Amino acid sequence: MKITETNLNIIREPLVKPFGFKGSFFTEKWVCQVELTSDSGNKASGQGGLAVLWSDAAVFSAHSEVGGNILMAAMLEHALTLVKGKSFADPVEMLEFLDAPVYDYGCKITGNSQLRHTFALNPLVALDNAAWLLYAQESNIDNFDDMIPDAYRPALSAKHEKLASAPLVTYKVSIEELHELIDEGYFFLKIKIGQAGDEQQMLAADMARLTEVHNAIADCRTPYTENGKLLYYLDANGRYTTKAAMQKLLEHAKTIGAFEQIVILEEPFDENLDINVDDLGVRVAGDESCHGAAEVKQRMEMGYSAIALKPAGKTLSMSLKMAKAAYEYGVPCYVADSACTPATVEWNKNIAARLAPLPGMKIGLLESNGPHFYKHWKELIAAQPYPVAAWVEAHNGIFELNKDYYAKSGAIFKI
Repeated sequence: MKITETNLNIIREPLVKPFGFKGSFFTEKWVCQVELTSDSGNKASGQGGLAVLWSDAAVFSAHSEVGGNILMAAMLEHALTLVKGKSFADPVEMLEFLDAPVYDYGCKITGNSQLRHTFALNPLVALDNAAWLLYAQESNIDNFDDMIPDAYRPALSAKHEKLASAPLVTYKVSIEELHELIDEGYFFLKIKIGQAGDEQQMLAADMARLTEVHNAIADCRTPYTENGKLLYYLDANGRYTTKAAMQKLLEHAKTIGAFEQIVILEEPFDENLDINVDDLGVRVAGDESCHGAAEVKQRMEMGYSAIALKPAGKTLSMSLKMAKAAYEYGVPCYVADSACTPATVEWNKNIAARLAPLPGMKIGLLESNGPHFYKHWKELIAAQPYPVAAWVEAHNGIFELNKDYYAKSGAIFKI
């Protein structure tokens, strides 16, 4: 496919409340819309949300919230100038072409020579999604399974009828709100740890928060897990700096009876720390530290035993590479959100629907936190091609993936 024209638009979506993690908060989501035109006249449009805090907390803290988004949007604009007039066999080749120059440009405009690689991947999501849809048009493809190149299909061979929807329990989610989530049927909870302060202050706050959450819901039950209990997915976002501190948190979890319900401990340490995790006693997953297949293999060698995929955070193209690497290692993957809009949730969902279930789970898993954070979520849902389809929103904590879902590929070809 040869890209002859590009266009970019940005929509600023307000949140109901601040979205907190990594000891900080953001208040709105910048959603990028990229349109590509090929030399054959085909056009395709793709969405992607900017995630400055998640991608690089140092950049987030060095700028205003708007300023950080402007920098990231500038990197996307730069990428569009690079692909215009170029030909690519597929979007994976396009991403490989963009990887180094977009990262170098990001280092230049942020003034940060140690910029995290995810900061260069995240703005490319909208472009990557548009490229996949353009590639599908050029290839006369209208189904997600047919669109995926053969090399990546073994890692995406499942077809779930149900996906557990994992909501996000941030620092500001009250116990009353937590009970509302449980009453709505949610049973797999992503709990943010790594609160503000130095490591000892953070540890104390995390221990108190885990106690508060567990005491509130310890007796709740679900039919979708092997032990019948609710499951916890702790996300530290690389905030811990020592294994000793993390071990204290896990020992505390044992003391309060929460340890056996921790299915995933995600990104406990900063990616630059060489800490082996195979003796922590829980399944440790890599997220921000895994920028591609090479980092997946590196994390496996450090004792990590799961990988978070983020098509809406690191592009579908990079997620395919990571899924393939993890599959070859025999390590499970799952799909994590990136404060997704309904349109980008469907890209995540297409991957989550095809991944083997995590150990301890009877069904698949997809973190989706948009309904609880976007001010205009109902309007965004209403704008989708099939707003009332059974698979669009979770019901009783479950996404129902029927034959219609797979036939329509979550409507990504129509959005």
